[in-house]
Amino acid sequence: MAIARFGRQVKRSYQSYGFCVKLSATVILGLCFVIVWSVFSNFSVTSQRETFDDIAEPVSAASNGKVSDFGIHPEKIVPKKEKESDKQRFKSGLGDKDKKIINGSVPLNSEKKPEKVEAKGGGDVGDGNSKLSKRDGENKKQEDEGSEVEEEEVIREKNDDEDGGNDKEGNNADGDGNSNDSVEEDANFINAEEVDQEGSEEDNGGSRKANKKALGPVFDPKKRYTWKLCNTRSKHNYIPCIDIESATGRLKSYRHQERSCPRSAVMCLVPLPRDGYGTPVQWPESKVKILYKNVEHPKLAAYIKTQDWLVESGEYLTFPQNQSVLRGGIQHYLESVEEMVPDIEWGKNIRIVLDMGCKDSSFTASLLEKDVLTLTLGLKDDLVDLAQVALERGFPAVVSPFATRRLPFPSGVFDAIHCGECSISWQLNGAKLILEMNRILRPGGYFILSTKHNSVEAEEALSTLTESICWNILADKTDEVSDIGMKVYQKPETNDIYGLRRKKVPPLCKENENPDLAWYAPLKTCLHTVPEAIEQRGTEWPAEWPKRLHTFPEWMNNREKLIADSEHWKSIVNKSYLVGMDIDWSTIRNVMDMKAISGGFAAALSDQNVWVMNVVPVHAPDTLPIIFERGLFGVYHDWCESFGSYPRSYDLLHADHLFSRLKNRCKQAIVIVVEMDRLLRPGGWAIIRDKVEILNPLEQILRSLHWEIRMSFAQDREGILSAQKTTWRP
Repeated sequence: MAIARFGRQVKRSYQSYGFCVKLSATVILGLCFVIVWSVFSNFSVTSQRETFDDIAEPVSAASNGKVSDFGIHPEKIVPKKEKESDKQRFKSGLGDKDKKIINGSVPLNSEKKPEKVEAKGGGDVGDGNSKLSKRDGENKKQEDEGSEVEEEEVIREKNDDEDGGNDKEGNNADGDGNSNDSVEEDANFINAEEVDQEGSEEDNGGSRKANKKALGPVFDPKKRYTWKLCNTRSKHNYIPCIDIESATGRLKSYRHQERSCPRSAVMCLVPLPRDGYGTPVQWPESKVKILYKNVEHPKLAAYIKTQDWLVESGEYLTFPQNQSVLRGGIQHYLESVEEMVPDIEWGKNIRIVLDMGCKDSSFTASLLEKDVLTLTLGLKDDLVDLAQVALERGFPAVVSPFATRRLPFPSGVFDAIHCGECSISWQLNGAKLILEMNRILRPGGYFILSTKHNSVEAEEALSTLTESICWNILADKTDEVSDIGMKVYQKPETNDIYGLRRKKVPPLCKENENPDLAWYAPLKTCLHTVPEAIEQRGTEWPAEWPKRLHTFPEWMNNREKLIADSEHWKSIVNKSYLVGMDIDWSTIRNVMDMKAISGGFAAALSDQNVWVMNVVPVHAPDTLPIIFERGLFGVYHDWCESFGSYPRSYDLLHADHLFSRLKNRCKQAIVIVVEMDRLLRPGGWAIIRDKVEILNPLEQILRSLHWEIRMSFAQDREGILSAQKTTWRP
């Protein structure tokens, strides 16, 4: 009874005061939640600011990857004799007549309005602030509104690499020309990034989006770099990723079967040849002689004794015009090809040729006189380094293994492929090698093959193989003069013939097989079909040269932008590069565009005595087919790795916003600078266009390499830097 009475009293009390208790409890809990939230929210914001306040610029959410903090002996920079002024100072090759430069330039800073442009050489440059600021406003508006049409290309990328960032480049500051007019006219053209749109990045074989945040700037301005020479077996001819430099016991091979880069970044400098590196013989004299000491090594010396097409003559290697590896001479050889296949018109319908295996370069030299660009592929077995001799003479060449992976070219781009005195066993390994030739050969393109004393079995195997891929044999004869067998095949232009095969071997590739997948992609045993839809690339043969250079077919997206890009680079090259940078272009022959877009830079140099290797980075939109379609050539490459060429291969390197694009991709962006030092000849030039916060520390790195800074100029956040490599080695 007592318990029941107590229960009824409690119930009545709860009904009277229950609402107040609930309300009080709710208020107390709410206050506690607000207090806890405030504490943790403040802590989170503070932590984020402490972690990312050293980022040089905002990074979009699509950016990913990271920049490593380590380099070569990182230390704090010792303060210079005098601090940099807060005002912007420049040293330029485009400045006032009355101004004189004092030993190079002052590092760039990011002030928006430059005070002066001081210069070597003559010419007046106005400030051009009104015109440039107008252009800046227009560009900013374009960036805010976004590009109307965006290139949608498959992004090729090595599977284990980190995806690149998605930052946008701003305005291109040029110190173009020697007057206000040149600056004003250049301001009317589009910026490079308007064509080089990079959206969410995709892997070459899939769709891997980038969502990582950047961890810091490209180059740490507080680091100091010290350098040492590479200690490798290849010595002054070291090619990382191709040469074998570390192994136990006696090495049986000098080069990797396929690209295999060192596990640790290559941070050493390749030494000069034993007797130094002399000033290269200028073009066109270099076609007939080069300095021997620039390419000298024991295997080449032994090879020279067995040949008559190159002769050691004092300090030079000479190349007699009437001598060739081919008996009867190269002119007789080319005439024989033309007689067998009259449809081959060198320099008209045939413009871009791939020469498999480097011999005496006479094939390349003779076709060059006919306006044919021939890219020589120096194979890994070329231990005599004849590809290096070709580069020293001023002929295009790259070095690449060719065993299990595809070559770094898109599909259907070469007008003809040549394999002279060919020793490649095309029928081995499931015929993958000849299927690769079929992949990169243009529909209707020609495969020219010459062999010496092939066995009956090898001839039958080759005949069966070419029939299985439906190549039409246009000519087959043995030349009496040269005593070599010559065959000319043609790739089909339609897919109808593939359906008529009795045996479907090799099989046709699946529709989802990407024929343009090239970087670190394995060779396939399937046959890619020929494009047939009018909007597809490869359905029509390009226009004849030189009309081809400025023709943009229907399949090209954004043709108006491509035309504008060409005019943009034509203006920059003619008004700045050729006249305003103190570059002696008579000494320039081998040129590389390290981040080509549509070949506008190379097209602008087409009237000069130079050839341009257009490199399309694997993380960028795939514009390499456009470059080939215009009658130019190039390769895919990942600049986080070493390029497939010999040291001292190029006279000029051009890098337009290369570093800002790779800031979140390469673990150490400094390796790109080291690779530039390897590729460039002493006395060679580098022209670098990028953001000021990148150029400023980059200039200090180049100074640590004892490069001479010839010109630097900036407008707002964009700048241009011109530097010349010296013969200095640590």
